[in-house]
Amino acid sequence: MKLLNTYEERDDAEAASILLVGEKRIASERDDTSTIYNLFGVPNWGNFYRIEMYNLKELETLLKSKANWSSEEKKRHLELLETIRIVSKNFSLKIPTHWL
Repeated sequence: MKLLNTYEERDDAEAASILLVGEKRIASERDDTSTIYNLFGVPNWGNFYRIEMYNLKELETLLKSKANWSSEEKKRHLELLETIRIVSKNFSLKIPTHWL
C-alpha cells in the first residue's frame, strides 16, 4: 500500500476509500490547527480512475474521439500524458499503449 491521496475532510477520504479495490486504509494527521486524512491503497490505474485522480476520466473522454481531435485536444492529450508519465514512474506502473 502507498499513499494515494490526501483529503481535508474525513467524509471525502471515506467516500474515496469505498471506491478502491484491494487493501486500503485511512490515517489521520494533525498539525497545529487542522487534521488531514491520508488515503493509502494499491496504486493502480483503476484505483486512480475510481477516485478521479490525474484527469483519467478526461483522458478517457478524449480517447473516445481520438480520430476527430482538434489541435487543442491534441495539446491537452500531451499535457495529460506528461502527468501520467510522472505517475507511472512514481508508482512503477505501465502506461497502457492505447493511452499514448
